[in-house]
Order: sequence, then structure tokens, then C-alpha cells
Amino acid sequence: MRSQRWWLIAAAVLSATLFWFGTGLRPVPWCTWIAPIPILVLAPRCSARAVLATASIVWLAGQTPMWGYFLNTVQIPPVMVVLLLIGSALLFGLVVIAYRGLTLRGHPLTAVGVVPAAWVVIEYGLSLITPNGAWWSLAYTQADVLPVIQLASATGSWGVTFLLMGAPAATAALLTPGAAGRVRVAVAAVAVAAVVAGYGFWQLRPVDAGTAVKVALLATDRSIDPVAVTDPEGRTLLAGYLSRIPALAERGAGVVVLPEKVFRVDEADLPLLAGPLSRLASEQRLDIIVGLILTRDGHEYNAAIDFPSHGGRPVEYVKRHLVPGLESEFQPGTRQAFVPGSGGRWAIAICFDLDFPDLVRDYRRDGATALFVPAWDFGDDAWLHSRMAITRGIENGLTVTRGSRQGALTVSDPNGRLLAEARTTDASFVSVTADLPDRAVSTPYTRFGDWFAWACTLLLAAICAGGAFLRPRPLIPSPRSKRHDAPKVLSP
Repeated sequence: MRSQRWWLIAAAVLSATLFWFGTGLRPVPWCTWIAPIPILVLAPRCSARAVLATASIVWLAGQTPMWGYFLNTVQIPPVMVVLLLIGSALLFGLVVIAYRGLTLRGHPLTAVGVVPAAWVVIEYGLSLITPNGAWWSLAYTQADVLPVIQLASATGSWGVTFLLMGAPAATAALLTPGAAGRVRVAVAAVAVAAVVAGYGFWQLRPVDAGTAVKVALLATDRSIDPVAVTDPEGRTLLAGYLSRIPALAERGAGVVVLPEKVFRVDEADLPLLAGPLSRLASEQRLDIIVGLILTRDGHEYNAAIDFPSHGGRPVEYVKRHLVPGLESEFQPGTRQAFVPGSGGRWAIAICFDLDFPDLVRDYRRDGATALFVPAWDFGDDAWLHSRMAITRGIENGLTVTRGSRQGALTVSDPNGRLLAEARTTDASFVSVTADLPDRAVSTPYTRFGDWFAWACTLLLAAICAGGAFLRPRPLIPSPRSKRHDAPKVLSP
């Protein structure tokens, strides 16, 4: 009894530590894969009450770094933070309890299946009922592991989450001595791993593609808050951007993307911004996309305006998904926007819009092959938020060009390869250029949407409905235990 308690404590510390490093704002990808294993291995050997409490604490401890980010950086109301972190901890505990119960009844394959299916349903449900979209997902931890993240093009991020929870569940089942059905678990695990690996490397095969245009990203953190174009600071900032864009044109750029909310402009003063940018776009033969706060008819909008290379009428896009709390003063947009002259191939979105898979999927269905995205991050979340955007591109097989201040400038191809990346700084201007691929990829996710999340919902429902009818199977004694008593397990 005392020995089991110490083993459970050791497993909890190890799992919590791995979750600490394997999730959060800058995760270590391999830690995510193994974090649940220690607590899952010990679960069948301990009482249900101890497992529920320990597993919940494991998850909560692993998410400790996110408290400050949620409360101070993105300013989520404390009640919502408590509900999210403590609620998810309890849900993780219940998932481990379900695994424990099915394992003790001698159904390891079903036990393995319930863990990833349940977690996918939890992530998908939160993406539907919360105002933050698909922000909360384990899948983004693998954004730099290209063979793995390719699965998102078929299943959305939900398939990657399924792998991240299914692999440790299968490993734990195989490490349970004397459990029946371990051969079936091993066969299923190997089959899934082979399919996923094969699909990932096939997606990453070399493909001949031309260059549609060279794109450039330009940003500075010199002025953190949006500045009025009528103020001296605003005029200085505008002059700084105007002076650097010709150099990007000399490097072959055909599109230049500036960050989100660079300037604050009302409709009367808009010519002070539009005039110089429009003239420069026409003179240099490139499109300039800039993010700004636009006041019109007494309402404020988080907008992006594209000034076309041919000198035509600017195209305006209004951010459709506003950050809860931080952007309550803005009116949301309702329409798509495309870069003129691209034949509907190049679309415009803004930062938080890419946290919502439906928006990007709709753009792709309507013919978009690339997204130009002015953005504004919070410094610490530069890696995470840029990788969420890259994942949206992988899901729908399109290029994502995202220019963020207090964050990262990134250009990624339809398979998530980074074509260019740079971090912004506190003072100086930072720029990157990259060739925009003249291709897009048709993906099952674009066509079928969140089919995999619904499949997991049906799987979880079937497991829950059939649980009462599963006949208990006694644990098969291991070869070692044939000479001794079978491993002792505390009653549920």
C-alpha cells in the first residue's frame, strides 16, 4: 500500500514535469508524446479515488505556466481561467479513470481508444462553445514536426491530438503486465503509426512548383500601441515604413504585408495614410497591406487595407473574429476580401481570425491559395500563435504569410515548411522576403471539415453505451506471476 502510494507520487511528478515542458507557449514536442504515460501506467494499480485526484493534479500542475499568460497577458476573466484550467484538469482525471476501468475489466484496446477519443471531443467541444475557436489544442505542439502535423490536412488538428493521446495510452497498455489483448493493441498501434508516417512523408514529397510572387513582411515594435496618423509619432512611423518599402521592392517583392493595428485613423484623416501608401504601391509596382484601427460613422473597426500595385481602388477587410475582452470596442466584419489582380487566389485575414478553422476553410473552398495576415502578438506567444496559423495552412493546403509585431514574421508553404521567419525587436525594423509558391494542395479537411472530430464523438458514445455490456475479463497472469501471486490491484 505504502509502496503504491510512493510509485503514484513519482508517476505524478514525472507526468506533470513532462506536461510542463510538453505544452504551453513554447513546448518541447517529444515531451508531449510521453507525458501521460507514467500516470496511465500506474492507474490500474491504484484506487479510483487516488487516480482521479492524482491525474487532475498532474494536468493542473503541467499547465501552471499558463495562469500568468491567461490572466495578465490576454486578460481572460479570472472565472474563465479557473473554469478552463481546473475544468480541464478534472476532465483529464476522468479520462484516466475511464482508461483504468476498461483496463481492469480486461479490455485494453477499448481502454486505449477512449483516451484519445475523449480528449478530441473535449478539444472540439471547447472550440465550439468558447469564443476562442480552436486555440486550445495539443496539436500545435507538433507544428514543427512536419511528418506528424501533415495529418492535419486529412483530419484537422483533431487527428494530431488523437495521436498525442493515443500513443501514450497504447504504450501504457503494453506496459501493463498480464493484461489480455496486448497483441491487439500492439498491432493496432503499429498499423496506425505506419499509416500516419506514410501519409506524412507522402505529403512532404518533392513537388515541382513555380513562384507566384515574392512577398515581404515588414514590422517594428518601436510603437507598441496604435498611433494616430495625425500625431508626430504617427507621421514618423509612417515615414519609417515608407522609406523601407522601396528596398523590399528592389529585392523583388510584389506584396508587402505590415502588421495589425499599426495606425489609428478616422475616415476624415484616412487620406493622410492612404495617399502616400497608394502612391508608393503604384510607383513600386507592389501591393501594400497594412493593418489599422479605422473609425467610421461612430464605430471602430480592426481593419486591413490593401493598396493595389496597379493604383486601383483599395480593398478593405474588417477582422471577423475579435479577441474577447481586448477588442470589445470594435465592430466585427462579415465579408471575405481578396487581393485585386490575383484572380481570387490571395485572401486577407487578421491575426485572431486564423484561430478559427472554418474561416480559413471557407477561403480555401472559395479558391484562395494564399493568405496575407497582418497580426499582433503578445511577445511570449510568438511561437505558438504563428504555429497555429501555419497549422491552418496545412489543414487547407495553402500558403500563409503572417506579419506580426511583438511576435514572429513567418511565411509557410501549403505543407507547413517555413520559407522565412524572423522575430521582431523592441526598436528596429525587421523584414523578411520569400517566394510565394504558385500552388495549393487539395486536402480532405477542406472538403469534409471536422469529420474526424465527429468520428471520435461517435466512438466515445459507442464506448460509453457499450461499457455496461462489456464482460469483465480476468487479467492473464504474466509468466513471472505464474509462480507467485498475480499483481495486486486495489479494488475500484
